[in-house]
Amino acid sequence: MKILMVCLGNICRSPLAEGIMKTKLLERGLPWGVDSAGTGSWNIGNLPDPRSISTARKYGIDITGQRARQFTRHDFEAFDLIFAMDRQNYEDVLRLAPTTQSRDKVRLILEAAHGQRQEVPDPYYDDQGFEQVYRMLDDACEKILLQLRPPIA
Repeated sequence: MKILMVCLGNICRSPLAEGIMKTKLLERGLPWGVDSAGTGSWNIGNLPDPRSISTARKYGIDITGQRARQFTRHDFEAFDLIFAMDRQNYEDVLRLAPTTQSRDKVRLILEAAHGQRQEVPDPYYDDQGFEQVYRMLDDACEKILLQLRPPIA
């Protein structure tokens, strides 16, 4: 299983989601792949936002090895599931989908976790928002993993 997390610039939300999901996969011993990307190109090669790095570090997650990259059509071939953080990025990713099968891989992360069309807010202009975003993504990643791999009874 290969999972891609997508937001606008790939420096705030999707790096947190990638780090959270990777940590949960390691804890469970699941050898799945996780990456993140942005629909925009202006941050290519940059580290995650220092506030994302700090928030992740607070929870024992190191995301300083990540570098921003732009989402491409190739990602539809490379990943089994693509989770967008909000509706605009969801629509932007769908516009690039070459096939119905590609479109079927794309989901809003909170909708996949909770069944409601909610969005993960962009915390870029709100320093206090990073903690809220972390909690939302941590909960969403946990619920998605339970859906993908039910606990062994």
